[in-house]
Amino acid sequence: MASACRALVFFLLSSTLIHPFPTISASDKVSLALFYEALCPFCSSFIVNSLSRILSDGLISIVDLRLVPFGNAQIGSHSSISCQHGAPECFLNTVEACAINAWPDVQQHFSFILCVEKLVVENNYNDWESCFQRTGLDSHPLVDCYNSGHGQEIELQYASQTIALQPPHRYVPWVVVSGLPLYDDYDNFESHVCKAYQGELPIACQRLPPKISQTNKISLSRLDVCYG
Repeated sequence: MASACRALVFFLLSSTLIHPFPTISASDKVSLALFYEALCPFCSSFIVNSLSRILSDGLISIVDLRLVPFGNAQIGSHSSISCQHGAPECFLNTVEACAINAWPDVQQHFSFILCVEKLVVENNYNDWESCFQRTGLDSHPLVDCYNSGHGQEIELQYASQTIALQPPHRYVPWVVVSGLPLYDDYDNFESHVCKAYQGELPIACQRLPPKISQTNKISLSRLDVCYG
């Protein structure tokens, strides 16, 4: 009997260590979409300093996270793409689109994108290939995606998704929770996610301030965005 109890305790402890956060079905999660561009400094700062928290504090367990790296880019003739911060941004947008395609698991592609955006913050994004080694991810699927032209096709899909936004995006980062844009309250996205979630709130929600902004209006005085 004692050995059976010890075995049960070991099983429960092992399960907790392997799955530190509860598993929640995708349909019950809160949709969180980030429309951004790779070289907008405010997008990079948001990804590195704010969005990354949800993977460490457990909030990701209730979030269906979708990243859309297109931002304020424009579609030209013959499906060409011009980006707000030039060709390097178009390149990195496509690299990050290929990362999402190569590694559908959000933990994997976000870790790579986070690495790249940290380099952007450090003004060292030309070293983006070091993120393969830093994250331990295989470079081949991403490189194949880019070299085959599939990355360009994905970017055109992201362009369609961005253009279809209602209301239209005015700047980036443009954060949408449960289909509703947060406008200039985007840095408070965690509170909006917790408010939208219908289940038992994780500890990450319980630690947040109780109030969120009630003004869903575009503030043209805010400076920490990249306008289109």
